[in-house]
Amino acid sequence: MLKTNTEQHMRTLYPDIEPFHSQLLSCEEMLDGRHHEVYFEQCGNPQGIPVIFLHGGPGSGSRPQHRCYFDPELYHVILFDQRGCGRSLPAGELEHNTTDYLIADMEAIRKLLDIDKWMLFGGSWGATLALAYARQHPQNVSNMVLRGTFLGRQQDINWVYAAGGASKVFAEAWHELVKDLPEKEQQTPLAYFYQKLTHPDVSQQVIAANTLQNWEATIVMLRDRHYQPDAEQSPGPLAHSRIQLHYALNNCFLADQPLLESIESINHLPATIIHGRYDMVCPMQQSWEVYQRWPNAQFEVLPLAGHAASEPAIIDALVRTTDQLASQLK
Repeated sequence: MLKTNTEQHMRTLYPDIEPFHSQLLSCEEMLDGRHHEVYFEQCGNPQGIPVIFLHGGPGSGSRPQHRCYFDPELYHVILFDQRGCGRSLPAGELEHNTTDYLIADMEAIRKLLDIDKWMLFGGSWGATLALAYARQHPQNVSNMVLRGTFLGRQQDINWVYAAGGASKVFAEAWHELVKDLPEKEQQTPLAYFYQKLTHPDVSQQVIAANTLQNWEATIVMLRDRHYQPDAEQSPGPLAHSRIQLHYALNNCFLADQPLLESIESINHLPATIIHGRYDMVCPMQQSWEVYQRWPNAQFEVLPLAGHAASEPAIIDALVRTTDQLASQLK
């Protein structure tokens, strides 16, 4: 069912809440003898509706705000930092860091917590991971909430990181992104930036990360003014940018199994899809294509919203959705 939001009362996030448990999950050994250690935490009601929050990026990590989309009395909320992200170790590690490894980490957490089925709640790349997990483990999914769906195809990556997509709407910001690159790299600059992000010279890594961060911050949110970076802000997160480009240059490790082609295998699951009309990171067409293959899903288009989960209209839609689902599932 396709709908738009006509409610006058805007929902806000639930109050800040601290986890009642956190842990580093040790994973398989890497070539140098180290192990990935995946951070996860639990908050809310241990006897409540299990839900796992899947953060975006890839590479961004979870934040305290992410705990607050759910009524803490009704939900058992699990957050985890994907490999190399946030509080997971080693920071920015690319070895053994693919979509299938992230799915395996989710399964390890689910089994460790003795959860039979859980709700998947993810936006942007988090929605990608939710779809990829659901097609591998549909029997372990109770419900899905997808925000700003990203399908991980080459065309979806190019929209953000190649000339001809968001660059046409934010021409001046795109110019700032590519103006110092060799001319042959300016149409498709990802490989150039990845080379800089993995360069031995840390100063080159920082410059590349900050340049990418300014571009992404410019297009991520619907705002009524030009984005101005904070000159006093600390350097952009190198781990985030490195992981993000690692996935982008590898088609999110989904090229051999495109997500859209497998929607029919999971469209028996209940789902809510939410998308801002003016999303410049993941154009609404992506959620629309999913919805065309998932006719029983709830699909809500927010008429004055962009991509960022922190926008008031998106917070309203997400909290309203989790409240409604809680009333159905409790």
